[in-house]
Amino acid sequence: MANTGIQLTMVGLGRMGANIVRRINGHAAPGSISLSVFDVNAETVTSVAAEGYAGLASLADLVRYNDDANPQTVWVMVPAEVTSQTIRAVAEHLAPGSTIIDGGNTFYRDDIANAEWLATKGINFVDVGTSGGVYGLERGYSLMIGGDVTVVERLTPVFRALAPGVASAERTPGRTGEPSNSEMGFFHCGPVGAGHFVKMVHNGIEYGAMAAYAEGLNIFQAAADGIKHPTTVGSHNETKYDLDMREITEVWRRGSVVASWLLDLTAIAYQEDPNLDSYEGSVSDSGEGRWTVQTAIDAGTPANVLSASLMGRFTSRGNDLYANKVLSAMRKKFGGHVEVKKK
Repeated sequence: MANTGIQLTMVGLGRMGANIVRRINGHAAPGSISLSVFDVNAETVTSVAAEGYAGLASLADLVRYNDDANPQTVWVMVPAEVTSQTIRAVAEHLAPGSTIIDGGNTFYRDDIANAEWLATKGINFVDVGTSGGVYGLERGYSLMIGGDVTVVERLTPVFRALAPGVASAERTPGRTGEPSNSEMGFFHCGPVGAGHFVKMVHNGIEYGAMAAYAEGLNIFQAAADGIKHPTTVGSHNETKYDLDMREITEVWRRGSVVASWLLDLTAIAYQEDPNLDSYEGSVSDSGEGRWTVQTAIDAGTPANVLSASLMGRFTSRGNDLYANKVLSAMRKKFGGHVEVKKK
């Protein structure tokens, strides 16, 4: 007798992929989803499979799950630079009617191209913007989904198991009755690409929010060294406060309008390392921050904060050093200005 539950294989067992499988296993209704796993690292497959999942020795093993009555689903969770080639490799072993989910950080325009290619083979495609990071196993994942409505609805048990649930946040005033999927933590945003489009902008906003916290706390740091003022207030022409960032981020977490999970994580970082001595301050950027800014340019839509936050990450890596040398050279030549050496 054919299996009537969802057959799901996770391809890619990194920090996100393995925990997604564990989250589904721990929160799906018994018997509703059968799970198997694959990774290019055979030892990783053995390790994760030992937790109670079927391990695949190669992608060719996917053929064992081809079932006309119950088409299988493969979730691809690999780095963006190898996603398209992985999707094509997976598709070689799937029967028509199967579905591939891309849960990574893929450019939404690549989703459209991948879906069109898969359609020629009769394979469905769903893009899932997945937010939750290393905390997703415990907290659940916020899922932004794109794809055909019929295919997405069939996979609802998977998304419901992964999502945080309505209890993860207070209900918005005015919402009553049965909680919507978005209140549960997953939402079908639209056709193919829509999920990753929404996740892309989500990450752009994340850049801006992180930059705002960082810049504000940096002003506190400047106050510790003393801020000189051009005019005197009373008898003072300098502001100097030795502020405790660990306690400030803690008080902001309670009742403040800037409270957020990002602030919670910042407070944890200060608790673990009050002076942030273990960090060098070189901040990487993912493709999604760049794609958000480029999309804003294509749309002619202002994105001042998001653009500035992206450029700030470039600056953090010393990518403006040569430009600053040019500035210093010009100032010296037109005005005789001599550089003030850093202390």
